Amino acid sequence: MFKAIVLDKQSDQQSATLQTLDENRLPEGDVRVRVEYSTLNYKDALALTGSAPIAKHYPMVPGIDFAGVVETSSHPDFKPGDPVVLNGWGVGEKHWGGLAEKAQVSGDWLIPLPTSFTARQAMGIGTAGYTAMLCVLALEKQGVTPAAGPILVTGAAGGVGSVAVAVLAKLGYDVVAMTGRPEEADFLRMLGASSIVDRAEYSEKGQPLAKEQWAGAIDVAGGQVLANVCAAMQYRGVVAACGLAAGMALPATVAPFILRGVTLVGIDSVMAPKAERLEAWQRLATDLDIGKLEQLIQEVPLDQVIEQASRMLQGQIRGRILVPVMATEDA
Repeated sequence: MFKAIVLDKQSDQQSATLQTLDENRLPEGDVRVRVEYSTLNYKDALALTGSAPIAKHYPMVPGIDFAGVVETSSHPDFKPGDPVVLNGWGVGEKHWGGLAEKAQVSGDWLIPLPTSFTARQAMGIGTAGYTAMLCVLALEKQGVTPAAGPILVTGAAGGVGSVAVAVLAKLGYDVVAMTGRPEEADFLRMLGASSIVDRAEYSEKGQPLAKEQWAGAIDVAGGQVLANVCAAMQYRGVVAACGLAAGMALPATVAPFILRGVTLVGIDSVMAPKAERLEAWQRLATDLDIGKLEQLIQEVPLDQVIEQASRMLQGQIRGRILVPVMATEDA
C-alpha cells in the first residue's frame, strides 16, 4: 500500500484527495521507484485546482517530477537501489506522477541522480530549476554573454525565476528581476539581482518597439508581459520563453523580430532529449549556489499540498515548494 494524491472527475466536477492505494493500481512501467521527494510546480497547481485541463484522463496522480530510489527494474539502465530523477515526459498529466510514495514509469524517462546532489537538493531544484537551466543554456547557445548587457527575468520570485536569477548571477550576468511582489526585493537581491522591475510596467499594452534595454530575457509569463519584453530587447537580443502565467496569447507585432533581429526561443522541459537533460543537470551542479538553494525551498508535507495549489496560482508562493514523501521500505 502507498499514499498518493489522486485526481478524479465525476459529472464534470474534479476532486483532489489524499488516498491509500494498493500497488497493483500503479500504471505500466518497467521501473518502480520509491519516491523520496517531489515538488509542487505551477503545472501541478493547475492540475490540482482544475484550472486547466492538465490531467488527460482520470484517475490521475499529479506531480510532474520526483526523486527516489529504484525498487524493481527490468530496464537495462537501472537496478534496485539506484537513485534516480524524473522531470516531465507527461508524468502527472498522462501517466501517474510523483505526488505519491510510489511511482512506476518507463526507465527511458529517468536519469541517474547527479552525484553532486542529494534527492532533497535535486527536488529543491526540481522541474522549475531544470527549466531555468535550459533557458540559461539557450541564451548561451544564442551567443548572449555577460558582456552583452542586462538580462531580465520575469516572475523572478517564483520557482523558475528564482533559480534563473541565482544561476545567471553566479555566471556573472547583470540580472534584473521582474516581480509583482515588491516585498520580495530583498530576497531577489540576495539571489543576485542587481535591480528590481515592477511587473505592472509590462502588464498593459505597450508600443510595438520600446526603448532598447535587455540583451537577454527569461520569461515565465507569456501574454502581454512577453510582448512588452520582446519590444524592449536590444538589437539581436534573445528571449527564452518557458511559461504562460500571464496568459497563452502573444499580443505582439513582428517589429522586434524584423527590425531588431530579436530571437524568441521556446523552451520545452517536458520532452527535452536526454542529452539536454543531462547537460542541464550537470551545469546546475556547477552553476547553482547550493547555499542559496536552501533559501528558495519551502517544505510542505504531502497531506498539505492540495491546499497550497491555489496559493501558488495566486502568486503567493516564493521560490520552490518541496514535498518530502520518503516512503518507508515496508510501505
